[in-house]
This record gives sequence, C-alpha cells and structure tokens, in this order.
Amino acid sequence: MHALLIGTGGAGGWPQDGCRCASCMRARSDGLHRRPGRVLVDGLLEFSPGQSPPPGPAPPGAGTHRLMRVPGGYDITGPDGGRLLLAESPGAVPEPPAGAEPYDIALLDLLAAPAQLGRLRAAGLVRPHTAVAVLYGDHRITSEQELARRCALWEATAGQDGQLITSPAPGIPAVIPAPGAAPTRPHRTLITGGARSGKSSEAELRLSGESSVTYLAAGPWAAAAGPQGQPGAAWTGPDGEPDREWAERVARHQARRPPFWRTVESLDIAAVLGEATGAVLIDGIGTWLAGIMDQTGLWAGPLSAGEPPEQATGPGQAHRPGQARGPEQAVAERIGELIAAWRQTRALVVAVTDQVGSGLVPPYPAGRIFRDQLGWLNQRLAAESELNLLVVAGRVTTLPG
Repeated sequence: MHALLIGTGGAGGWPQDGCRCASCMRARSDGLHRRPGRVLVDGLLEFSPGQSPPPGPAPPGAGTHRLMRVPGGYDITGPDGGRLLLAESPGAVPEPPAGAEPYDIALLDLLAAPAQLGRLRAAGLVRPHTAVAVLYGDHRITSEQELARRCALWEATAGQDGQLITSPAPGIPAVIPAPGAAPTRPHRTLITGGARSGKSSEAELRLSGESSVTYLAAGPWAAAAGPQGQPGAAWTGPDGEPDREWAERVARHQARRPPFWRTVESLDIAAVLGEATGAVLIDGIGTWLAGIMDQTGLWAGPLSAGEPPEQATGPGQAHRPGQARGPEQAVAERIGELIAAWRQTRALVVAVTDQVGSGLVPPYPAGRIFRDQLGWLNQRLAAESELNLLVVAGRVTTLPG
C-alpha cells in the first residue's frame, strides 16, 4: 500500500489566500506553500478534506480495497493487506473501529489532537514501523520550523506535497534502527518559565506521542471529593474557606490531559522516578517545594546567612548525631533524595518548574525563603538534565548545556 500526498495543507492551503495572520505572512515571506489536503491511495482512491470518495462505479481495481467509514475519517485495507488510517479533514480525529488491526500508515491531523498518536501507540495500533505523517498543516501553527520541531518530538513526519508514503511488506516486524541512526532523545528535560508562559503546555506537547505517560501532580490537592457540580468545594485556602480559583486551575489542567495518561498525586517524586519505566511528566517542581516546605515548617524558619541548602548539608552528607535537625536540614534531605532519583531514573522525564527571582525581592520572609530555595533547586536539576528549556510568551528557547 502507498499514499501519495498531493496536498498537505488545510482546507485553504498554507498560506491561505487573503489571510494576513503572522503564520501565513511568514510562510509567504519564506516562499513556502502547501496545497489543500488531498491524498491518493494506491493510485485509485482519492480523498479531499470534507469530501467522500467520488460517487458512482469504483475505479478499476478499487474493489480489492476494503474502505470503512469511521468517525473522523477512514479505515482502509489494501489488496496486499496494508492498513491505513486517514483523517478526513482538518480537525478530524479518526476513531478506529472495535477490533481494528494495527496500521502500516497513519495520516493524521496532529495539530488538532497530538495525543491521538500516543493513544494509538498505547492501543498497539501504531507500531514502531508504522509510517506516521502529519496532514493539514496550516496557520494553526506558527511556522514550518515549529511543525518540524513538533514532529521530531512525536517521531512523525511533517508530510510534504508530492511525498509518497509507503507501507512495509506484510509480515515485516518492527524496524529496529541501526546504532546511531536515530536521533538521541533527551532523557531528562527541565522546562522553566514564568506564570502563564506556556511551560506546562510545552511539557504536555513533548510527551503527546508517548504510549505510556505518568502525570505526577506534585500538589496541592483536594482533601476529599467535592459535591458533584460544585468545583472547588473540597479545596481550601489558608483561611480554611473554599478556594474555587485554584480548583478551576486544576480542572483546566485535567481537562486538557489525555485520558489514557496515568495520574499520580504525590510529593514523593523520588519514589515515582524510581519505579517508573515509561515517561513521566512532573508538574511542578515549585508546588512540590512549597509542599515540602509546608511539611517541614520551613515557611516559618529562614535559612541562616542566606546560604543554599547544599552548603549547610550537601549531597551525600549525613546528619551528624547531636546536631539539631531543623527545617533547613529536612528540606535539604528531601531535595537530595529528589536529585539522586532524577539522576538515576530509567524513565523519560519532563519536569516543569517556575522561573523565580526576576522581579523585586519579596517583602516578606516566607517569599524570600521560597524564592531562594527554588532558585538553588532549579540550578541543581538543570545541571543534571540533558535538555533545559525556557518558555516565554509561549515561545521555547533552548538553554546552552
């Protein structure tokens, strides 16, 4: 089976005629052009956005294909046994039928639903040898460069006009890349940024193509489920009153999280990293530190002389008998456990943290303690990470190693 990508753009192509958005104007300036999405399967079956295959008698030889209409697209089996899943139009998410066999080609709109790829992989419908190509590239994304970046994260191909996508011969097992043939993926990625910078969205995006993801919500959480239909009833603030604003924040995060991801709510990051074997998304280091400081009572006890915790109790330094075990010591020990687990984990890890200290010095001691502790912790995590990213206004910058 093969699929000729006659056009790979949205319904209006990319750039879209008459559109003056930044994405379309950038594409025109760079001389890039994608025709409206259009696919020809095995030289017989032609598909265009929002249109069914031509009515009337089937083209010669097309009867040997099994074509099934599914929600959001088509499930196609070729005469050689090759299997193809096709999104019918921009924004469509094709749902495989019950009992579907694995696909050899998947042509998807991953701009609309990137986590669909991870879900298909988790179900065994997209395998390592499956040719995955992105259809319907258009001004929903900022640039061709950003599309290529995301496809590299998802291990997919940014389909190009005129590209021929072929399936392997039936019975071919999963392809194992030769040593050095595949790009090296960062094992540990630390993403930092300010409030509402887009850092959590970038973290989720990076793991959208993974088949097994543990989402580690590092607190705080509701103590008990609130009454149905009353978000935030179980969430309380420092005054003991319901904190509906925080509950709404959590609900937004939960709503955009792929439902097949496993969610763990815990401050024991070290234990999760020690047990995990798939991918882990930690969101976030700042809320984890706040929880640890609350447990140990450090909010009320500032560090002496403003020294980083590793100077008072460095990595690997044991607590000396007879020495008072204060809040600083307790926090330093928990941070040491986190760093050790971060260094040795077998999981593919992406962690979100807050970039602090760019503004005014907090006027109250607790704020200064938290800012200093998180700044020192970010430095240590960054030193132990293969990739460090800074997100500003939704734009991602790679920090030097």
